[in-house]
Amino acid sequence: MSHRLIVLPDDTAQAILDPVNSARHSLNIRMFLFTYKSLLDAVIAARHRGVNVRVMLNPARRDGTSDNEATRNALLAAGVSVRDSNSAFAVTHQKSMVIDDRIGFIESLNWELRDLTETRDYAVETTKKTEVEEMVRCFDADWEERAFEPEAGSDLIWCPNNGRQRIADFIDGAKETLWLQNERYQDMVIIERIVRAARRGVQVRIMSRALHKLKKKKLFEGVSGLRIVHDVGAKVHVLKNLKLHGKIMIADEARAIVGSINLSPGSFDDRRELAIETSSAHVVKRLVKTAAHDWKHSRKMPLSDEAVLADLESHGANDLGRLALAKSGWDAHDLQNRKHRCRSQRCLVVRASRGRAIVQDDTCILRRYLFSIPVCCICCRVDGPCRLIATARVSNIDNHLSREAARFRGTKPY
Repeated sequence: MSHRLIVLPDDTAQAILDPVNSARHSLNIRMFLFTYKSLLDAVIAARHRGVNVRVMLNPARRDGTSDNEATRNALLAAGVSVRDSNSAFAVTHQKSMVIDDRIGFIESLNWELRDLTETRDYAVETTKKTEVEEMVRCFDADWEERAFEPEAGSDLIWCPNNGRQRIADFIDGAKETLWLQNERYQDMVIIERIVRAARRGVQVRIMSRALHKLKKKKLFEGVSGLRIVHDVGAKVHVLKNLKLHGKIMIADEARAIVGSINLSPGSFDDRRELAIETSSAHVVKRLVKTAAHDWKHSRKMPLSDEAVLADLESHGANDLGRLALAKSGWDAHDLQNRKHRCRSQRCLVVRASRGRAIVQDDTCILRRYLFSIPVCCICCRVDGPCRLIATARVSNIDNHLSREAARFRGTKPY
């Protein structure tokens, strides 16, 4: 077994502490945020027993905030070699560790109390020689501020080197199911790939953070990205009892990606990030089990205009005009389980399920569009909902469509 999965908070901080305590010769740590005292003590203890310890820390967030200063001072005082991460990157968001040049850890979690006790996070341990050697080679390159190129054919995924292409290819390869857990869905290339997956019939399940948890500067991209994939049939949920910080993808319950990469342009283009692709059966099986458990303990994310406004406004968000949300009247995101009548009152318009459509009285044609407008009303001579008036809820949209199709035998989907 060259790969092993760690799931937090289930496996507890001990799953990280034990490997640190086992180090005998060398310990290379790269961390975005390192404040957890027990791990700090363990790293210092490793240095005291003669282990060659090198720690690379992200110097500051983009806003200039420095979270690692106290840790840096404590490590330096104990004789540990500490450097800022490579200045070529706006931020080093990678979280990883290599022990004795034999065991590598690719992590989504920071070494802080929250990520070890309160959030859904993951790490993959690898003992595959070529992967560990590649991790050490990149560490050495960034330690010395040299260029680094990933190995061709490696299962390791590096940003800014090849992250976007590798993740896009992974999504493109999904045939039946695609699970995603990530904090951000902002990169348009990846959104495009998710849309294509949903359009070709892949069952897409997305776990995201609540909208009001998104960073203010990225709020508009984040909201729009989720609404786009939702419009083409992806299911979007929010965890109920845990905070989401992990970044995973699972395709067809056979392949997975685990690491630090958020699905945002900044992660792909400007940051040092690391993830790993694995088809290890026991790793994928546990990831699927965890994802299914989390889905069961989640809730659907409301993405109608009114729901988005209510969520954001109740948490103090402002300048929401940039989202161009409708505060009243019809809402394209709120049509799925409603039936409507057009302004001429001549025809019933019902949103299609899975792309099907109904023609009634040769006047109304129902379409499912890729991104936004779900209805084409011929009798009103306009594309769009044409001032549709909501009437009653349809409890089962598929049964309703079947009944309507039976009533109007001989009509064909548009």
